[in-house]
Amino acid sequence: MSVQEVVGRWLRLVVADAELSPYLIGVDLERLGAHLAAGLAGALEGQPREDPWRGFGLSEEQHRRIVDYLAGVLWALDEPDERIARARRAFAGEVGA
Repeated sequence: MSVQEVVGRWLRLVVADAELSPYLIGVDLERLGAHLAAGLAGALEGQPREDPWRGFGLSEEQHRRIVDYLAGVLWALDEPDERIARARRAFAGEVGA
């Protein structure tokens, strides 16, 4: 599965979350998806980029839940634990920084 397809699944989970979806009102999901795909591709290659979720005004708990959704998608695809850990680390930075 391509990184873009992984991000598509990830974004669908976030959009379906009643607490998180209001943060995405008016957001260009295609553009956000492109940024997330670039960040995920970099993370999986060991070259993390800035977390695109920064600046959304999310609490730590909400941000953690978004990262958990990503981990869940990768886990369901049977990705190796090290790749999942790399992805989690890349997107688990401080919120609001």
